[in-house]
Amino acid sequence: MKIRTPNELGALIRDRRTKMGLDQTSLAQRARTSRKWVVDVEKGKPRAAIGLILRTLQVLGVSLEVRTGENTPRQSISRRPIPSVDLDQHLAGFRKKL
Repeated sequence: MKIRTPNELGALIRDRRTKMGLDQTSLAQRARTSRKWVVDVEKGKPRAAIGLILRTLQVLGVSLEVRTGENTPRQSISRRPIPSVDLDQHLAGFRKKL
């Protein structure tokens, strides 16, 4: 399952919690956080602390897998050399204009 947004993460947490038969208070106690925090995360609050998210996922038996894009098609990248820039020359031109 791909999680791309805080809302999707919240939905995953809510779904897993309900499948485990936990209410929000029980999950909060097990994850050592507050019920309000669980409510906010399940609603997709974008600024939840990563440590609390990881601890909550651990309680729910959910693990994370990181992929670095090797499975996504790469776009063609031009291999033209990048021209060098003489900063001293540009600064001298600016100074003349002042």
